[in-house]
This record gives sequence, structure tokens and C-alpha cells, in this order.
Amino acid sequence: MSKPLTVTCPTCSAPLEWTPANHFRPFCSERCKLIDLGAWAAEEHAIPGDPQLDAAFSDELHAPGGLRH
Repeated sequence: MSKPLTVTCPTCSAPLEWTPANHFRPFCSERCKLIDLGAWAAEEHAIPGDPQLDAAFSDELHAPGGLRH
């Protein structure tokens, strides 16, 4: 039987086994998962994008019939 893959928790850097028994993968715990979710909600994390596309699509949000907050 092969040894399970060991990865590092992206929040606290604790080692963990990547197995179906770990319900919080890639995190080591629910706490680390929620810390990461909070960082996304606080806009501490971001996926890089093209600023020109961001500007082009933001006009659609305010156009008649477009999405509104």
C-alpha cells in the first residue's frame, strides 16, 4: 500500500495527509478554512486579471439593463 500524499496547509503550514478522511482539504481544519475564506472576503487575496478587461466589463455593470448592486 502506498503512503498518502502529504501537503502543507495554505493557512498555517501544518503538514496534512491528502486523504478522503480530511474533509477540509487543502486545509488542516475548519478554522484554517474559515481564516482563508475571511481573507478572500476582506479582499486580502485576489486573482490577477487584465486591468483593461476589468475597465471594459465594469461599464456593463452600470449600463441600462446591466447588473446593479
